[in-house]
Amino acid sequence: MAVGAGSEHPQRPARDEPATRDNWMYPPAGGGWTWDQVQGLILPFDWELLGGKIVVRGASKWWHNLVRDELYYRLRGAKPRNLVINSEQSVFFNENNVPRPDIVIFERQGLDVDQDCIPVENVVLAVEVVSPGSRTEDRFLKPAMYAQAGIGYFWRVERGEGNVPEVHECWRHKEAGFYVPSPDRPTHVGTFKTDVPFPVEIDLRSLIDF
Repeated sequence: MAVGAGSEHPQRPARDEPATRDNWMYPPAGGGWTWDQVQGLILPFDWELLGGKIVVRGASKWWHNLVRDELYYRLRGAKPRNLVINSEQSVFFNENNVPRPDIVIFERQGLDVDQDCIPVENVVLAVEVVSPGSRTEDRFLKPAMYAQAGIGYFWRVERGEGNVPEVHECWRHKEAGFYVPSPDRPTHVGTFKTDVPFPVEIDLRSLIDF
């Protein structure tokens, strides 16, 4: 990408120019990157599209990956047959927002296994496992996005005492359009037990002791 002589900042890409390894950090004016512009982008790190910007996903710790993977397998065994579970799956909200929740559970009806993204309309649950590099996104930015997009349930997994995970269970308030703590048990310590969006009971220490 050309840089003018004496210029301090590279020229921003044109509105319809695809993202590349050289220009990805400079979203086009007037709305930023769209999914069509970035879906073929290959970078040497994980990333997602948030607010028209390519956001680098911070390197996760072993604890984060262990908890995410173990929780994935427990939920996979508990979910009903009409639902699908994936980890690190892109979800299409709109052309400027395509996040990748740590775990996403969605309805399979009408979907093609070859598609790149899951439509947000199919998603029933999003899960984020908080790590030091993602606290702001996982605690504030993403829950607000997920609720606004209509995802009914959101779980935030935090690192508790003795490294044992704690699950903060949230339900979307239909009238207000944002997440509120589960009325029955908003924070699960020791054992995670809920009936929505499907029944599941998990010994949280078992996610790190096996």
